[in-house]
Amino acid sequence: MAIYPCHRQPDVFRHTAAIVAVRPGAVAVSVSHLHPGGGGQVADRGTIDWGTGPVVVTTVEVDPATGQWWHVFDDADLEPQVGTGDEVEIHVDAAHRHRVASLHTVSHVLNALVFDEFAGALVTGAQINGDGTGRMDFDLPQVDNDRIRALEAPVNEVIARGVDVRSVYVDAADADRSGGLVRSMSVAPPPTPDGRLRVIEIEGVDRQACGGTHLANTAESAPIRLTKIENKGRHNRRVRFTFAE
Repeated sequence: MAIYPCHRQPDVFRHTAAIVAVRPGAVAVSVSHLHPGGGGQVADRGTIDWGTGPVVVTTVEVDPATGQWWHVFDDADLEPQVGTGDEVEIHVDAAHRHRVASLHTVSHVLNALVFDEFAGALVTGAQINGDGTGRMDFDLPQVDNDRIRALEAPVNEVIARGVDVRSVYVDAADADRSGGLVRSMSVAPPPTPDGRLRVIEIEGVDRQACGGTHLANTAESAPIRLTKIENKGRHNRRVRFTFAE
């Protein structure tokens, strides 16, 4: 996992970059403050402008072979009117970022409460969407769904309390020895090239490895409601949630 520019400077929503490659419907740039998504979280959205007006960027694709960050347009056939080395201006859609970061932060709170309430139950899947909805799947066999629904109130209590959220980097080897830092049954966030793991800390509530975008304080999120709880197979419970406002 790279240390993305948006990790280092989460409040940068406008910057310039150089074009490093072009293709129909997309350009790759030298640096970007858009988050590329991953781990169930959708990518940032934004615009890119090479002097003829803004072009909407709907997602970011990172090429694992070249390391290039492709900014994909809403028009897949659009031919970029720029070449290698040209400078462009990139804007991050702040409203979209806040919506996704809010849901992702809230998902950490829900995860922590489930982990505590149900004896270390692990996450089996997650999805944070750009439309203000999300879901988390947990390994929860033989659990009364009303017990899960009852977690809505304590989640909103943490939001209302205004708990600080911060990211730190720990040695991956130390993280392996710290129980509860990785809560997924299927995959752990990859370490940085220097062997560290990004950990999100919600003071007194949660501490776990994650590469996504988050708020600086839980009070920046609107309250949420748990909209549906579904049984998915013998073990999985799917918890869907959205904003209450």
